Amino acid sequence: MLFKKVATATSLLLLAACTTVPITGRRTLNLVSDSEMNSLAVTQYKETLTTAKLSTNSADVAMVRRVGQRIQAAVEKYFRDQGQSDQLAGYQWEFNLIQDDKMVNAWCMPGGKVAVYTGILPITRDETGLAVVMGHEIAHAVAKHGSERMSDQMLAQLGTSAVSTALTKNPAATQSIFASAVGTGTQLGGQVLLLKFSRNQESEADHLGLIFMAMAGYNPAQAIPFWQRMAAQSQGGTPEFLSSHPADATRIADIERLLPEAQKYYKAR
Repeated sequence: MLFKKVATATSLLLLAACTTVPITGRRTLNLVSDSEMNSLAVTQYKETLTTAKLSTNSADVAMVRRVGQRIQAAVEKYFRDQGQSDQLAGYQWEFNLIQDDKMVNAWCMPGGKVAVYTGILPITRDETGLAVVMGHEIAHAVAKHGSERMSDQMLAQLGTSAVSTALTKNPAATQSIFASAVGTGTQLGGQVLLLKFSRNQESEADHLGLIFMAMAGYNPAQAIPFWQRMAAQSQGGTPEFLSSHPADATRIADIERLLPEAQKYYKAR
């Protein structure tokens, strides 16, 4: 009887913790609140910016911030049109370009904390190529993929009953799980702890990213040549970006399938 009560309580907790991904409608598990995820993101982002060297190339920095702000506006409009602006509560958007020509990478933490590395700019080539990357990364955050992965990790490591207490009583472990879950590749204790996004999460980020970049006035069709360039880049060794963002023929075919929907949102500026 006790086992049944515990099982029922656990089932109810997991059911209550389910959220819905925008656009795709997929149901996901999110045991960590948005405010807690955003708070963890602020801490991790500050740490990253403290140890990283920010780019001093004014033109490139301006481009990253311009693209980011346009996609931010598109995301906010999408949620506003859906009557779901509360989903972005607590977002404090930041867009920074980190000087590291060997790092072919970019990411977005919960709450809109974005970092782009200079090593990816030769592959993005221009503003539209950069919009593919930033739209995709911002989509991961908006879809709460980091929270989903952190929930899975905490559930596996701590169990349902320990999740809430871990957030307040074991901040070091929580921050470690957070860093691996959000896909920043941040070094912790000498190790890079990084979980790969699942195929469903990657597909969703592609899907949402195409729509957000289109709403921002960037041609979503340019996602195909970008991913082709990224795939070609991987032939000389896997870039950090591809360690958690697989680029292959299947992905490109999926993007081609999604383009007609994304093009409906596109108006050139």
